[in-house]
Amino acid sequence: MKDLFSLKGKVALVTGASYGIGFAIATALAEAGAKIAFNCRNKEHLLSALDAYNALGVDASGYLSDVTKEEEVAAMIGDIHADLGKIDILVNNAGIIKRIPMTEMGAEEFREVVDTDLVAPFLVTKAVLPEMIKRRQGKIINICSMMSELGRETVSAYASAKGGLKMLTKNIASEYGKYNIQCNGLGPGYIATPQTAPLRERQPDGSMHPFDSFIRAKTPAERWGTPEDLKGPAVFLASAASDFVNGHILYVDGGILAYIGKQP
Repeated sequence: MKDLFSLKGKVALVTGASYGIGFAIATALAEAGAKIAFNCRNKEHLLSALDAYNALGVDASGYLSDVTKEEEVAAMIGDIHADLGKIDILVNNAGIIKRIPMTEMGAEEFREVVDTDLVAPFLVTKAVLPEMIKRRQGKIINICSMMSELGRETVSAYASAKGGLKMLTKNIASEYGKYNIQCNGLGPGYIATPQTAPLRERQPDGSMHPFDSFIRAKTPAERWGTPEDLKGPAVFLASAASDFVNGHILYVDGGILAYIGKQP
């Protein structure tokens, strides 16, 4: 059973893994034995992330690259192949969100979210697939969201992108499963990260943010998730334990998608 979840000798690329969910997933894959590569668009953030990995004893390789740009993706993949070897595991984690009412959102703002959250996973996956096909093995994990299933005010671009990423996941599984490539999605619920920090801030009177109270009430676990809650599911989807799991979205949400909520 231990060997079933082992990633010893594997090379994993986790995009946008300088902090938060991506950092936790990359750390988990490293703990299971994988060699880690990650990208970042900002050199200062990349160096800070390398320090954080080193502090945990994780030997991670960082690459300055914008995954929305096809030529930069190609160069990064080539560098990883030269430095670490062929990529066995890809985690498309890089993402952004803009909380803007749809009637106030510009087309360029919408496109920026879709480019980062949907087009980038397409580009990086496209870049790693040829070697995976050639070797007839590969694990691709797309970081989806509850917004792959639900809508909510102010996140039209994010929900559109994450809904599209869910279907891209299913299509990759459909098209390349015959090459022993598994593509699945990991759908975090509301996770306590810097990205969601504004939704958890205390109010001036000391009370909880209304959205914080709302999420706790809508989640059977009655708490926000943590990046560490995603480590086990990520290792499962990256390992031989999931070799016959394909095109599936694994939601790690404390039960929120299964719950209609408490009666007022």
